[in-house]
Amino acid sequence: MLKDVLQRLHLHKKDPLQIHGYQSYGTNEHIYLLGRALEDEGVNLERTGFVNAFKNAYKQFRSDELSKARLKIKLPDDRVLYAVTDNEGYFKIDEKIADLKSLTNDEGWLQLELSYDDENQKRLVNNDNRFAAQMLIPSEKVEYGVISDIDDTMLKTGVTSLLKWRVILNTIFRGVGKRSPFNGAADFYKKLHLGKSGNASNPMFYVSNSPWNLYHYLEAFIKQNNFPKGAILLRDLRTPFDRTPKPEKPHKQHEIRNILKTYPDLQFVLIGDSGEHDADIYIEIAEEYPERIKAIYLRSVNHEKRAFRVRGLLEKFEVTPALLVKDSSTAEEHARELDLII
Repeated sequence: MLKDVLQRLHLHKKDPLQIHGYQSYGTNEHIYLLGRALEDEGVNLERTGFVNAFKNAYKQFRSDELSKARLKIKLPDDRVLYAVTDNEGYFKIDEKIADLKSLTNDEGWLQLELSYDDENQKRLVNNDNRFAAQMLIPSEKVEYGVISDIDDTMLKTGVTSLLKWRVILNTIFRGVGKRSPFNGAADFYKKLHLGKSGNASNPMFYVSNSPWNLYHYLEAFIKQNNFPKGAILLRDLRTPFDRTPKPEKPHKQHEIRNILKTYPDLQFVLIGDSGEHDADIYIEIAEEYPERIKAIYLRSVNHEKRAFRVRGLLEKFEVTPALLVKDSSTAEEHARELDLII
């Protein structure tokens, strides 16, 4: 309300517009694309230092979204789809469309172009109104897929700290270049990506409970630390005043089930940690899809009580190989014994 009044009085500067296209996944005949239309708040993750990290975090969470914006999605062969954003600026394309795999690169990525399609749009739009999006379609040479958590699995976060204060401090006050992956994690993931053949291009899916506001932060972390490129699946940030119905299943279960249903002939390796509920989620998934899960790896975080609980769960679990590990080298050795990697 106040912002609208200030804009009418020309006391509030309007930022230029942009579109965020998130790395998603699909099939030869199914396009599933997510993204968000919003103002450009000037986030620059390449700037270092405490002050810039704080500014970036603030800008990522105070995003000004565009609701009911009409968007155009252009495929490499000039086919066009359309979408309209919801009240928070998000859009989703979930449609049947033929012959998509022929448009992908060697790694299975389909390149798409997003733009605003509102004829009455008078706002300044960045990048000549052309924004990139990508969708992963596993190639024919894949051996299995990998679904991984991010926080305290790949990225040292502190989700087990009291009131999650370390998560807050790390996110707000540390730039992405200052964040540390676990030793050997990127190398292990690259070996899983290449598979037993060493040339498999196994699809990677990064599923996190972090909000979409941190998408570019996590995307930059994955790229800078040489983890294999993959679909990144986060969640909408709910507020205490959000009256929309909560989903029947928590975010991770929902996303993992969608991935398994999208690729019914593909088996998966699941990677998480002992800090929150990954063990419970992965065990539930493996029991529901006993022939689909090749292995489960859970990183033991620095919280003995939770690690003890997870060890107890795994001792009773016999559906698929599952291991609680202190380091990536132990997981790597186990994966090699299972003929998952070279």
